[in-house]
Amino acid sequence: MSNGVFKIPTPANEPGNTYAPGTKERETLKAELTRQSSIVIDIPVIINGENIKTETVKQVVMPHDHQHVLANYSQAGEKELRDAVEAAMAAKEAWANMAWEHRAAIFLKAADLISGPYRDVMNAATMLGQSKTAVQAEIDSAQELVDFLRFGVDYANQVYQIQPSSMKNVWNRTDYRPLDGFVLAISPFNFTAIGGNLPAAPAMMGNVVVWKPATTSILANYYFMRILEEAGLPKGVINFVPSRGSQVSEVVLTDPRMSGFHFTGSTSTFQTIWKTVGENIASYKSYPRLIGETGGKDFVFAHETAQADKVVANLVRGAFEYQGQKCSAASRAYIPASLWEEVKDGLVAETAKLKVGDVRDFRNFMGAVIDKAAFDSITSYIDYAAASEEAEIIAGGTYDDSVGYFVQPTIIVTTNPNFKTMVEEIFGPVLTIYVYENDKLEETLEAVDTASMYALTGSIFAQDRGAIVHLENRLSGAAGNFYINDKPTGAMINQQPFGGSRGSGTNDKAGSVFNMIRWTSPRVIKENFAPTAEVAYPFMDAE
Repeated sequence: MSNGVFKIPTPANEPGNTYAPGTKERETLKAELTRQSSIVIDIPVIINGENIKTETVKQVVMPHDHQHVLANYSQAGEKELRDAVEAAMAAKEAWANMAWEHRAAIFLKAADLISGPYRDVMNAATMLGQSKTAVQAEIDSAQELVDFLRFGVDYANQVYQIQPSSMKNVWNRTDYRPLDGFVLAISPFNFTAIGGNLPAAPAMMGNVVVWKPATTSILANYYFMRILEEAGLPKGVINFVPSRGSQVSEVVLTDPRMSGFHFTGSTSTFQTIWKTVGENIASYKSYPRLIGETGGKDFVFAHETAQADKVVANLVRGAFEYQGQKCSAASRAYIPASLWEEVKDGLVAETAKLKVGDVRDFRNFMGAVIDKAAFDSITSYIDYAAASEEAEIIAGGTYDDSVGYFVQPTIIVTTNPNFKTMVEEIFGPVLTIYVYENDKLEETLEAVDTASMYALTGSIFAQDRGAIVHLENRLSGAAGNFYINDKPTGAMINQQPFGGSRGSGTNDKAGSVFNMIRWTSPRVIKENFAPTAEVAYPFMDAE
C-alpha cells in the first residue's frame, strides 16, 4: 500500500483556440466536421461496460440541416434501466474503495485526452449535434469540460483535507464516504460540458452513476463516455442510458437505493422530480440529495451613467450567442429613456449584421435552435409579441424551419414591465426590452426583482460607483451569478462558480467545492488515546 500524501497537479483554466483563418486548429476542425458529416454511427446503451443494442432506435440529426442523420442510437427501456441500476450497485464497493489518487487519475487523463487528441472530435460533435459555432463549441466541449475534470479533482482533494480540530489525547478525523446508494444524473442538451460533469462529479467522490443524457446531445455525450472508458473508468461506475424521461422517473428515480440526483434542465421537470421523491420518501434507504440547476429569465439593467456602446455589445452577445439557448442568456433588459435612442440604434445595427445558418460555415454567428419543439415554442412568443399592442418588434421576428430550425435574432420593445416575454423563459434568440423613465429607477428595480420566479444570472451597467453599489445591493436576491459591466453569460470554473436560487435551482454552484461536497456522506471518527477509567465526576465529591 502506498503511504504518500499525493499532490494534485495544479489546475489552470484550459486555454482556448480562436479558429481564425489560417490557423492549424481551424484546418483540423474543418476536416473533422467533414469526417463526422460523412458518416452515420450507431450509439449503443452502455451498461457495465457492455454495448447494448435495443429494439427502439432513434436518430441524431443536425438542427441546422434536420434531414441529415449523424447517428442512430438505441433507447434504453425498463429492462436496460433496471440493469443499469444493478450494474452501478455491483460496481459500488470496488469503486468506493479504490484509492483516491487512482480515481483522480482517470479524470485527469480524460481531461488530457479532450485537451489533446479528442479536441476536434468533441468540438465537431457538439457543433453538428447541437448547432454550436466553432467558438461556442470550443468554450463548451473543450475548455469548460476540461476545466470541470481538472478542477473537479482539485476540489475533491480540497474536500478531503477539511478536517476537524483535536485536543490532548484525542485525534479527530473525517472520512468522506460516497453516498449510500447510486446517483441518477440527467443532463441537458445545451452544454456538452454539463453533460459530462453531471455524472463525473459524483463519480469523482466515489459514487456510482446512472446517466441519462438529453436526446439532442447524445452524440457529444457518447464520445465523452468513450473517452472516460479510454481513460480507465471501470465498468459499471457510470452507465450511459439514453431513454425516455418518464420511464427513468418510473424505474430509476423511485428505486429505494437512489441516494442522489444531479440535474440541469427545466424548472417544471425538476419540480416534478422533487414531488416524486417526496411522494416516495418513506421507501428510500436514505434521504436523496437533490442538486439541480433549472431555468432563468436573466436580466441586463442599464443605469443612466452606463456607456451605451458597451450595453449594446454585451446585450447582443449575451442574448444571441448560441441562439439564446444558454441558461444564462440575456432575455430581458431595462434601459433608461436617456440612453434609449443610442442603444436602440446600436442594437438594430449590430443585430442586422448577425448571420444565421449552418455552423460549418464559420461566417455565421448563430446556428439553429435545437429541435422542432423548441422552434415552435420560441416562435409562438414572437407571434404573440407581433400581435400585441403592448409590444413592438424592432429587429428580427422571422423564422424558417424548412432546412434547419432557424430563428432570426429578435428584439422586442414593450411598454409593460410584466409583459409575457419579460417574465416567461423562452430559451431562444429573443430579447425583450423595457424602457424606463430616469426618475422611475426604484420602481423599475422592483420590477427586475419581482417580475420573474427565477434568480439565475443578471448584470448591471453603470459608471457611477455609487449607482453600482446601490444596484448591487438592491438586486442582491435576483441572481446567483451577478455581473457588473459585463454580459450575464460566460461563467468560468474556478472564477465564477455557476448556479441560481429561487426558481432557478438549489444553487450548489457547479464547478466548485460546494457542489463536490454534496456527493459525500462524511463520517467523523474520534479516537481517544487515554480513555477514562472513572465513572463519577469531580463535582460529585461534595454536596
